[in-house]
Amino acid sequence: MIGRLNHIAIAVPNLEAAAKKYRDQLGANVGEPQALPEHGVTVVFVDTGNTKVELLEPLGEGSTIQGFVDKNPSGGMHHICFEVPSIADAVAKLQAEGARVLGDGKPKIGAHGNPVVFLHPKDFDGTLIELEEISSS
Repeated sequence: MIGRLNHIAIAVPNLEAAAKKYRDQLGANVGEPQALPEHGVTVVFVDTGNTKVELLEPLGEGSTIQGFVDKNPSGGMHHICFEVPSIADAVAKLQAEGARVLGDGKPKIGAHGNPVVFLHPKDFDGTLIELEEISSS
């Protein structure tokens, strides 16, 4: 069902400082910050050639990752994202097998403009999984 690894997300307390480390110390190609108010985060993507690293910073009150950053003040790995050909098919299969889709179970539009859902970390060995629908065209 899952395709390639799309990105690994790291929650950070200071997006500008984190992006600077990846750009200046690691020599990575770092994108521009992108605010995603519907997800409560500001993100920057770091292109590694074969995948991406997504740096996430809480955005606004009620940010979905503020609790994570509170528990991990220096930041840490937040989730991994896999590509799927159909979010609807993936959600139906996973729910039929007892996996929990977070939120209302309906996809939201993610940072790449594609539908995404998140799967409960307790169902996947303590790891928050994001699925992103990628068209095959």
